[in-house]
Amino acid sequence: MPTFRTIKSLTQCLKGYRTAGLRVGFVPTMGFLHAGHRALIEESVARCDITVVSLFVNPTQFGPNEDLDRYPRALEADHDLCRTAGVNLIFVPDASEIYPPGFQTYVEPGPVAEPLCGAVRPGHFRGVATVVTKLFNIVQPDVAFFGQKDFQQCAVIRQLVRDLNLPIEIVTVPTVREPDGLALSSRNSYLSAADRARARCLSRGLFAAHAAFQAGERDSQRLVETAQAQMTEVDQLQYLQLVDARTLEPILGSVEQPAALCVAACVGTTRLIDNVLLIPPPQALADHELELVSHVIGRQATAGAAGPRPS
Repeated sequence: MPTFRTIKSLTQCLKGYRTAGLRVGFVPTMGFLHAGHRALIEESVARCDITVVSLFVNPTQFGPNEDLDRYPRALEADHDLCRTAGVNLIFVPDASEIYPPGFQTYVEPGPVAEPLCGAVRPGHFRGVATVVTKLFNIVQPDVAFFGQKDFQQCAVIRQLVRDLNLPIEIVTVPTVREPDGLALSSRNSYLSAADRARARCLSRGLFAAHAAFQAGERDSQRLVETAQAQMTEVDQLQYLQLVDARTLEPILGSVEQPAALCVAACVGTTRLIDNVLLIPPPQALADHELELVSHVIGRQATAGAAGPRPS
């Protein structure tokens, strides 16, 4: 399993695979890999001939006073996970390789990047869109894999691929959770034992809203209130919003289209995000909405029926 640190060496290697007509899957990560990343890798291995994983803590998506310098890193453990999961190539560039001296061109995402995390982390999705575009240009994958936990990021990237005519299929893999429901995240390592226990209220709230939706509740305000009632243990609730799964525009009134209930909260000094999808029964959806659901939730595309569950 070779590791590449330069763009030139990686692209030279990948050229041979493309000449051979092999299907290339790509999993871009910031490292400190966990079972959620493994799920992305395993999906790529199952669907593609070659799987490439990048390990790069992208400085342009961190704002002032955020955790760039202390973001967890574990390169040796990351290599071990990649090897056992079936990765073929690893790309581990330095920041100067991705952003060489004189770099000045950025990708500006549109309205889909403005609400939710975009409102509380100005510039974050500009950095995400830029680095993902650069990595796509470097790897030129046939398929790229992202986790549902970063729901808005997935929406931004799907829009980016459509708008820039990139010939890449985007696959969103369902969130992987701890047995108690907490969504796996590299930032969970920041949590003390007490904060870790309090953080479970986020998934409890989301699951409660999902259960109410499955039981027939369609009023957006009541669904949000159901979730919020379970989230009293957090120190700061940055947002809890029910949005259209495609546009991320707020849903007011009745939920009759694929929707996402998204939350960001601080527990202690750690910022966590999570979401749950609220999908009406397939027979209630228009054809374009069914297509959206298949892109948003991948293997759970027949949902509506399948609820969130620990993995």
